[in-house]
Amino acid sequence: MLASYIDHTILKPTTTLFDIEKICNEALEYGFAAVCVPPPFVAVAQAFGVRTATVIGFPFGYSAVAAKLAEIGQVIADGVDELDIVINLVLLKGGRWQELEEEMTVLTARAHAGGKIVKVIIESGILSNEEIIQCCKVYSRVGVDFLKTSTGYAEKGASVEAVQLMRQHLPAAIRIKASGGIRNAAFARQLIAAGADRLGCSASVAIVKEEQASRKTDEVSGRADYY
Repeated sequence: MLASYIDHTILKPTTTLFDIEKICNEALEYGFAAVCVPPPFVAVAQAFGVRTATVIGFPFGYSAVAAKLAEIGQVIADGVDELDIVINLVLLKGGRWQELEEEMTVLTARAHAGGKIVKVIIESGILSNEEIIQCCKVYSRVGVDFLKTSTGYAEKGASVEAVQLMRQHLPAAIRIKASGGIRNAAFARQLIAAGADRLGCSASVAIVKEEQASRKTDEVSGRADYY
């Protein structure tokens, strides 16, 4: 079932309380893995009894470490379960890999001390293969829980090729979240087959309904080879 892979996501800057209530109710109805909401709405989402993720340093990742730590502290206090932390691309594109590793070491330690899951958003769509591989090496040493493809704000989101490359260069203990541009069930299944353990989607309900319709069609035709 695709629903169990999906972080049902709304991160637009105009998000309202109504939007949060809607996605939380949908998460309960369809059985999504989590909801991913803007930091100010973490406590609201938690009140629905759904697993709640939020973003740190979103969407560009270049805020100061102290600012990111303050964000982490606040959402932990609000009851968050998972943190999707944006990579500092200024450091990456400047070749400052040691600083990049030191930054995420501090942030991950703070989140893990609070018992929270850490996903690092590397923005794979605007990185070279060599940069993706280096990210895998750096964040493997840091000990994050997931590497995530995209914020959804870059010109390119998730790709099968990026997920495959990440899976090849990450230890089995570090999972992969694919996000950015996942709008149909076929693409979702391709990403899972490539190695994604979680999917970040705003089109979650449409994807699940498409999967359900496909299953009904297969049942009528006597096929059983759907995902």
